[in-house]
Amino acid sequence: MQTIPVRIFLSLFVLLMLIPSSVTSATERRTALLIGNSSYKSGPLKNPVNDATDLAANLKRLGFAVILKRNATHQEMEEAIREFGEQLKEGGVGLFYYAGHGAQIGGRNYLLPIGAKINKELDIKFQAVDAEIILGEMGNAGNNLNIVILDACRDNPYARSFRSSSRGLAIISDAPKGTFITYSTSPGKVAADGTGRNSPYTGSLIKHMNTSGLPIEEVFKRVRKDIGRKTSGQQVPWELSSLEGQFYFLPSSVGNLPVNATESTIVRDESPVAITVATDDLDSERNKIELEKQRLEKEESLLAEKAALEQKRQQLEAKKKQLAMGSRPSVSTGNETRRDGRFIAYDNGTVLDTRTNLMWAAKDNGSDINWANAKIYCESYRGGGYTDWRMPTQDELAGLYDKSAGYRPVCAARDDNDKIYLTGLINVSCWAVWASETQGSAAAGFGFGNGGLYWGRQLNDNNLRVLPVRSGK
Repeated sequence: MQTIPVRIFLSLFVLLMLIPSSVTSATERRTALLIGNSSYKSGPLKNPVNDATDLAANLKRLGFAVILKRNATHQEMEEAIREFGEQLKEGGVGLFYYAGHGAQIGGRNYLLPIGAKINKELDIKFQAVDAEIILGEMGNAGNNLNIVILDACRDNPYARSFRSSSRGLAIISDAPKGTFITYSTSPGKVAADGTGRNSPYTGSLIKHMNTSGLPIEEVFKRVRKDIGRKTSGQQVPWELSSLEGQFYFLPSSVGNLPVNATESTIVRDESPVAITVATDDLDSERNKIELEKQRLEKEESLLAEKAALEQKRQQLEAKKKQLAMGSRPSVSTGNETRRDGRFIAYDNGTVLDTRTNLMWAAKDNGSDINWANAKIYCESYRGGGYTDWRMPTQDELAGLYDKSAGYRPVCAARDDNDKIYLTGLINVSCWAVWASETQGSAAAGFGFGNGGLYWGRQLNDNNLRVLPVRSGK
């Protein structure tokens, strides 16, 4: 009688050894960020909050650690994306889901937050969240597999006020390797919000991801069949993939998960084999805890070493500055030429802000420039004979914004009467200026047309300038 449990155990061991290593394990770390925006002032939607809430609950049952945002503002969306990016650095599978209004401008996709103030096409870049930021966080994290689900193809409520706008979303072509991207309808088309609790797309997705042993590609094929049947072929979900291995929301060893599954549906196995496996699992968990403890102790030691090195670096920097003072080129203090409130212009091409004690270049670089070249431009700038010019921060640029003063930038079209708002002593030649902050492949900027904070790809140079700054006298 004692040989039966041993045979069962050996059989289970052999079966486990036969499972392909390329399949993503259900125990692998899984992290998800879900955003559902419904309460728009212009074009409110019924289902996105329900969709994000219900899908989040389902993903938790499938082993995902979930970040859920409902009716999120621009700041709340960006903070959630940054938190998501930090968690992805721990490895495993990342999943991003968005339901709400979306728009494509110039082939780029933007997700519209709640409370966005959009009066013209340019406002989208500053008031909405560029989908490239999510991909940038995923690429920066370097985890093995990422899933992006965009149920954001509902029509753009601001399209009528735009000079040029396309329906639906555009194809994303530069996602990191190991990414699966799915749209609720084909690029350039519009998806239905639905009349029930969930959109047709998300409702079908929740249904099929709970089928055990179904690869991710097959899950979305079944969703596409459902939507095609329900909409008579008017809505066709679309996928793009650079996956190399396989991923299952629910591996075949688990069995189908009911959509309304609760703890009462779990069957407990108390056979001798199950007890043996449970004991092994407990030992394995103890080993994991011990390894984690060792890792944390090593990390603490490395942080202490890093702090000591940083202190030495600061001391060396201070010495370098002292040495540089002796060889610094002559500085022209300049003669005052004009005043505008708190701003003083000098004949050496500088403008002093007496409130912040920041000294600004009297004009920007004068042409389109990407972020990396903008940084080089500032650090190489020698206006007034000073050598400590740098890129400004978003807050420093925002300090220049003044709605009571303004002028048309030179890059504006003849029929464009829009202004930028800052003192006339500083010449900014176009709408937006780069700032020093970065996040993955994205960089910060500031729009003097509407006073909005801006995040965009560092390689972008369209209508972007740079304005050097330094500490004042």
